Amino acid sequence: MDMKAATGINISSVILGVLPVDAERVRGELQALDGVEVHAVAEDGRMIVSIESASEGATVDTFEAMRRVPGVLSASLVYHQYESDPDEEA
Repeated sequence: MDMKAATGINISSVILGVLPVDAERVRGELQALDGVEVHAVAEDGRMIVSIESASEGATVDTFEAMRRVPGVLSASLVYHQYESDPDEEA
């Protein structure tokens, strides 16, 4: 996703519950979604995932797409931040 074209960026963090047997397949499907990065997969199948998008609507759409991936048992949005200028250092 080209974030430079957007005026700002939405950054969200999600915890997913996945059966360990499905974890690698689910990881691959999630990483194919635009703006999604899988940061960690625990032995019990829990995943820490981030979403970067140009709008809140796109974030919601991506979150819903993640929830619909076969093998995802639960999804919890744990963090959301809007950066009006992602290139500016805090």
